[in-house]
Amino acid sequence: MSARTSRSARAGQYVALLGYLVFLVFPFLWLISTAFKPARELGSLHPTWIPEHPTLDNFRAAFDEQPLLQAAINSLIVALCAAVVAVLVATPMAYVTARHRSRLSTATTGWVVVSQAFPFVLLIIPLFLVLKNLHLINTLWGLAMVYVVWALPFALWMLTGYVRAVPAELEEAAAVDGAGRLRTLVSVTAPLLAPGIVATALFAFITAWNEFFFALVLLKTPEKQTLPVVLTHFLGAEGAADLGPLAAAAFLVTLPSLVVFALIQRRITGSMLAGAVKS
Repeated sequence: MSARTSRSARAGQYVALLGYLVFLVFPFLWLISTAFKPARELGSLHPTWIPEHPTLDNFRAAFDEQPLLQAAINSLIVALCAAVVAVLVATPMAYVTARHRSRLSTATTGWVVVSQAFPFVLLIIPLFLVLKNLHLINTLWGLAMVYVVWALPFALWMLTGYVRAVPAELEEAAAVDGAGRLRTLVSVTAPLLAPGIVATALFAFITAWNEFFFALVLLKTPEKQTLPVVLTHFLGAEGAADLGPLAAAAFLVTLPSLVVFALIQRRITGSMLAGAVKS
């Protein structure tokens, strides 16, 4: 490949990357701009990127019109429960699946992949009946249980890949040095799995934080509803949106996911670099 062709290919890659970043960032930037615009600018026929008279009235209206704080607490409870329980259950299952390959583990992996193709509508009726028999309808614990079940297959699939990436020779060396199976898992395997465990917990947390359909069906009373459901209350009966407060509330809902992801992403990078130095 000539130098000119190489430069053209690299320029094409940069253009494609820039277009992708614009595609991802544009809705969020427009959301922020809308959240700080007064009503007069929201109705303007010539919208601007930067508000001419930025205001916090939309945020005050959002908190006055809907119970956003209570909804945030509800979302945090179900998301944390889903992340913690999914990781605690999936980690030992992933270890067994990765280290003890058999027809059963192969069938389990195949079932995990197939289960991800199931639509939400197919699962909601049996889940509703199970939760009704357990008296968990309209409870945060019932919704958290659903999120654990929903996140578990993908968490198992992710962690199985991380376990397989850990060399089995390290565990064999620890066994030769006299370490038992439990000590080997805790002292050798678990630290190397830390980035994978954190990434899996992040996936389960964000999935539960943003989920809408199950929360809409399973939670009935306003004080139990989560943030994605409460956001729909800013829409009128005929689809007319209270645009300013809706944008302000949507911005506040998005912010925790971005902060958590930024914090954990840094930790993942740090763990990977530490592992590279040790090796």
